[in-house]
Amino acid sequence: MESDDAPEGRRSKVERLVAAYGLEEMGDRLVDRWTGPTESRTSLRDLADEFNRAVLRSAMRSADRNPTEHAVADAYETLTDDDTSEGRKAEMRTDLARAGVDVDALAADFVSHQAVHTYLTEVRGVAPPESATDPVDTDVETLQRLVGRTTTVAEGTLTRHRDADRITLGEFDVFLDVRVICHDCGADRDAVSLLRRGGCACESEDGAR
Repeated sequence: MESDDAPEGRRSKVERLVAAYGLEEMGDRLVDRWTGPTESRTSLRDLADEFNRAVLRSAMRSADRNPTEHAVADAYETLTDDDTSEGRKAEMRTDLARAGVDVDALAADFVSHQAVHTYLTEVRGVAPPESATDPVDTDVETLQRLVGRTTTVAEGTLTRHRDADRITLGEFDVFLDVRVICHDCGADRDAVSLLRRGGCACESEDGAR
């Protein structure tokens, strides 16, 4: 995959993709959604996912498909989510390839949140908004601290009762896995992964996912 950071004198990756996929309106959208009011501001990670879905949608349409937002979201999550099985990924890649999509080139065109940041700050000249702490990152850190604390408490409790001969237990490890199951689409995700990926494949009321 090409670098997300453009050398001096070259167009950034996002710029090149905007031109290649006919996504001119996405530039202004990225700016508006990153610099909007705090309550409606979108994180860089979510903006990267949104941009990548637009790239995928354009590629599918160029292959004579007319995908729904749900189909685009499902294809994107399948291709990029670490929780998706390799078998399911292979099925999706085959399906897209049969439709005429160059899947390898498409995957190489997906951008990171760093690429979006480079585009916004260096190309569009947008200053990072004040108090730009990503609320998702903040909540992810909170969850991870709570899980770590609970794991420590569990380890201490078990060790204390074992050492007092109240329970029988050899050397052990404690694993905590906070999972979320969506009743609508059936997604089964680790809570932290779900937050970082921007949710599941369900389509929101405004059609953003």
